Amino acid sequence: MAFVKVLKTAAYFKRFQVAKRRRREGKTDYYARRKMVRQDKNKFNNRKYRFVVRFTNKRCICQCAYATLRGDVVVAAAASNELSAFGITVGHKNYAAAYATGLLLARRVLKKFDLDEKFKGKEELDGEEYHVEDEENEQRPFKCILDVGLRRTCVGHRMWGALKGAVDGGLHIPHSTKNFPGFKPAEEKGQEGEYDAEAHKDRIFGNHVKEYMEMLQEEDPTKYEAHFSKFIAEGIDAD
Repeated sequence: MAFVKVLKTAAYFKRFQVAKRRRREGKTDYYARRKMVRQDKNKFNNRKYRFVVRFTNKRCICQCAYATLRGDVVVAAAASNELSAFGITVGHKNYAAAYATGLLLARRVLKKFDLDEKFKGKEELDGEEYHVEDEENEQRPFKCILDVGLRRTCVGHRMWGALKGAVDGGLHIPHSTKNFPGFKPAEEKGQEGEYDAEAHKDRIFGNHVKEYMEMLQEEDPTKYEAHFSKFIAEGIDAD
């Protein structure tokens, strides 16, 4: 029998540290969470708020939360299925629904802290870049950090719709337009990219869904009836 080298000795197993439960389950990125939760020493025990965005198979969920030693505390929450009360009865997981959910949460958070009168947010929805901190006000705006969990931050994702909704609603969330739909990166190094606000506005209003509905209706009526069955049941067509 050949000699087999023991690679993992008893000493190895004695010192082995089991990863955190939510890391083992693949639910939490602790590297990202540590960065979002960590607070400066001169701000000890100050609340560091996070704008949490999550997507399920049926809806979009937005929360405003802060971390404590006992666990996260949720200040306010909004889910896209609540939009039925505001006239949006179907399509609760698309870009338009994500925007509306983010906007709803922003107004709820500001109302809870009695800031809804001081920070009205954006009155006209045009897709243009907006930062509430640029406006002149006696009080500093309510600041949050975007928390997307395990989602990849690719350009045009629905999470940016929720972010845009919250920002237009009056929350201060540090961001740029580089990941918004309608942004075109610079072709040459040193140049600035172009941001098409109209393209983003079309996405917020759900024009991409309208175009897809019209295309399916013409090319494949059977697939259209199956794909948009809830829209048809509610009497909603492409127009």
